[in-house]
Amino acid sequence: MTNRSKITPVVLSGGAGTRLWPLSREQFPKQLLPLAGVQSMIQETLLRFNDPARFSAPIVVTNEETRFTVGEQMRAIKMEQGAIVLEPVARNTAPAVTAAALLALESDPDAVLLVVPSDHVIGDVAGFLAQIETALGAARDALVTFSILPTRAETGYGYIRRGQPLESSPGVFSVSAFVEKPDEERARGFLAAGDYFWNSGMFLFSAKHFLDEIERHAPEVLTAVRAAVADRATDLDFIRLDATAFAASPSISIDYAVMEHTTRAATVPCDIGWTDVGAWSELWRIAEKDADGNVLQGDVIVERSSNCYVRSEGTLTTAVGVEDLVIVVTDDAVMVTRRDRAQDVKLIVDRLRRDQRRELTAHDRVHRPWGYYQTIQVGERFQVKRLTINPGGKLSLQKHYHRAEHWVVVNGTALVTRGEDSLLLHENESVYLPLGCLHRLENPGKIPLCLIEVQSGGYLGEDDIVRLEDTYGRS
Repeated sequence: MTNRSKITPVVLSGGAGTRLWPLSREQFPKQLLPLAGVQSMIQETLLRFNDPARFSAPIVVTNEETRFTVGEQMRAIKMEQGAIVLEPVARNTAPAVTAAALLALESDPDAVLLVVPSDHVIGDVAGFLAQIETALGAARDALVTFSILPTRAETGYGYIRRGQPLESSPGVFSVSAFVEKPDEERARGFLAAGDYFWNSGMFLFSAKHFLDEIERHAPEVLTAVRAAVADRATDLDFIRLDATAFAASPSISIDYAVMEHTTRAATVPCDIGWTDVGAWSELWRIAEKDADGNVLQGDVIVERSSNCYVRSEGTLTTAVGVEDLVIVVTDDAVMVTRRDRAQDVKLIVDRLRRDQRRELTAHDRVHRPWGYYQTIQVGERFQVKRLTINPGGKLSLQKHYHRAEHWVVVNGTALVTRGEDSLLLHENESVYLPLGCLHRLENPGKIPLCLIEVQSGGYLGEDDIVRLEDTYGRS
């Protein structure tokens, strides 16, 4: 490996982002949302590494639920796809990165991995890229982590204690200690000491050295993941790790599995405007505020209020005479908390999980590889949805055992397969699909197709779909 080696970004996109509920949901988590900019967080992450002279095509590690959205968002920013690896079950960062390292070595025995989460904000991207160059020389022998100059006594982050400088790599230091999230008193002490830095969870190392350390300190992870990679399947643009083998791996982070035990740990301290967007209060902190300290997004009106974060995804949202609140409104939920209790949104998420509420997993707008649908109304034996199909999008060839459907085209052109017939429908035209009828919907046009779907029958669940053929490889 040389300083001129291309670096392979490994973007971890498996988290659920539950502390940013109700905007972040299990099936559409925070990294897919434009929370801190125009692009989604994963798009912002990928765009940092779009220089083909320095970076190879990225490896993105995600899951079954988000795979099509991740792929679509990569295509939207014209990002070359190296691999989209699907974790069959969540097993934390060490197994995910182990899989990426094994795959990277198949095409490059000197692969250098830059491991980054998909949901971090970096204000100074040029500074971060410069620090990657600083770390690259040390990554010949070391596992380098990027640590962040602390700006406050933060209790929500782990810390790294900086050790001695590495003589062979200016700007790189040994790691004296990894420290768990502290209480407030210890955090103030870390801030005053000057040699403690936030643990960013970003790493640079050779794939080979990382696997050597995994084998030394967490061999059960390597054994399981190596089997999962060996028995993988390729599905369209996706690499599916073998489910049984991958599930046998312990669920463990890189820090616990390797970094806290290895003698190769090094760190590059950074001051790059880094933020781990883990709570609504953090979004308020980094956003531009009005004269009263408010952050207002969407259709929002506030009066005589200060230091609030108010966000609406459509519904007019108003507040009068309040301070230090977070108010987030989506189509199907409203969340209100004090800013200093924003971390406790997880308590609501836990309650939703116990009560098996659908608001935990999905929005009313549900994304699919062909576009999305939005539920308008649900009643006794009927359901009304709005479907939007992207140009060239195609639903599966399917049938239902328990429901019939009516489709009414609102705008665009629909190509409908109904049994042996093929129908071309335009605005204000409709078609009836009786129970058991084999059917398919396509958008052959150049603009999005929008239609209203009325379902009627004894059972209207999404699992009443029998797919006979599917462009996107779904069963």
